[in-house]
Amino acid sequence: MSEQTDDLRETVRRRYAAAAVKVTEGGTACCGPQPVEVDENFGSTLYAADERDALPAEAVAASLGCGNPTAVAELGQGERVLDLGSGGGIDVLLSARRVGPTGKAYGLDMTEEMLTLALSNAAKAGATNVEFLKGTIEAIPLPANTIDVVISNCVINLSVDKPAVFAETFRVLKPGGRIGVSDVVADDTLTPEERAERGDHVGCIAGALSFTEYRRGLEAAGFTDVVITPTHQVADGMHSAIVRAAKPVASKPASETTSSDDACCGVNACCTPSETSADPALTVTEAKTASGCGCQS
Repeated sequence: MSEQTDDLRETVRRRYAAAAVKVTEGGTACCGPQPVEVDENFGSTLYAADERDALPAEAVAASLGCGNPTAVAELGQGERVLDLGSGGGIDVLLSARRVGPTGKAYGLDMTEEMLTLALSNAAKAGATNVEFLKGTIEAIPLPANTIDVVISNCVINLSVDKPAVFAETFRVLKPGGRIGVSDVVADDTLTPEERAERGDHVGCIAGALSFTEYRRGLEAAGFTDVVITPTHQVADGMHSAIVRAAKPVASKPASETTSSDDACCGVNACCTPSETSADPALTVTEAKTASGCGCQS
């Protein structure tokens, strides 16, 4: 990985660490071209009032996304769902309620401050079917074929290696699994330079893929039935969009060709606890090979 890429990832980490600290101290964090208190294109206003009211205030205040992926992922009882870039945990907690006690919701983030905030929010919500993982969305610390649904909220645009994110998402999904992602997507007519003129990378703008690039990236990873639906404009030629796609039922597990799987035999087989709360169900686990990433939730 280049020095420039490392610097960009560190800039993203610092931005969202600061947001977590601000919320912990009683403030409000928000994504978008500039960190602001209220932005109708980003944050908790994109969730229904009854959803916000049912969660800890800190989880709502830490919302940094551009949509509400849990509203479009069609989560079912007993499913296992993974939130990429889980931040303060809002989408993990909403997902946990939808999948019920027989299901499980995982949150993945690279930022220690966000993970600490998410654990606190989960404890306040009394959620016992959640687990937060420390790691990067380019190297997901879960075995292949173990997740039913992957969601994400304005995070993939922050990645420094989007093909790796798509490949890893495909790998961890079970055959027949699906994604329901909210993300910022650019018009095909905009060049990368023009996207950068509309906002910086850490503000969820400059790193956005175009509609065609997003579709091709998912299809290159093996996904089918890709549908990208814009919901609202966040900058000139830049849109919040809902991205749906599926892993074919007959697809060959990515781990058979890309990794040895290290004798993984369960969802937590490759992970070792690094920090544990009083409730053993609320655990920050860290993969042996992962180093850290995240944006929203």
